[in-house]
Amino acid sequence: MKKVCLLLFFVNLSVFAQKQLPNLSLSNLEGQSISLKNDFSEKDKLYVFSFWATWCTPCISELDEMNDVQEEWKKSVNFEIIAVSTDDSRTQKRVKPLVNGKGWDYKVLLDTNQDFKRALSIVNIPYTIVVKNGEIVHIQNGYVPGNEKELVEKMKTL
Repeated sequence: MKKVCLLLFFVNLSVFAQKQLPNLSLSNLEGQSISLKNDFSEKDKLYVFSFWATWCTPCISELDEMNDVQEEWKKSVNFEIIAVSTDDSRTQKRVKPLVNGKGWDYKVLLDTNQDFKRALSIVNIPYTIVVKNGEIVHIQNGYVPGNEKELVEKMKTL
């Protein structure tokens, strides 16, 4: 019985830990340190963190689509998109040219050591989380065209 209680205790802790935005700092494209807890903490604002990499075609498709529709979404939802690049040190040099070429109009953070990705136990990208008041309130794993419509409808209810 003690083993079961202890196991349940640790399972509950791990679930709780994944519901909170981790207390990490990542660099932006200009090399400035950005604190996840402090810089994305406006009360009742939704923060959409989209995990991606330069080699991930579905990730880039998702970010292209979100870039195209975000102005329309902002008419009904108070939110901000943050693209979190999971490119490692070998491919990180491709991030800034790709972002500039795409003309994406949102913040891009570099998770070069994959600390953020690991803190959330993310296995595959694209992976999108919606954060409100420091808590993860929605998770979307993977991308197929049309997912962005489901995402905005979900955000309207949060």
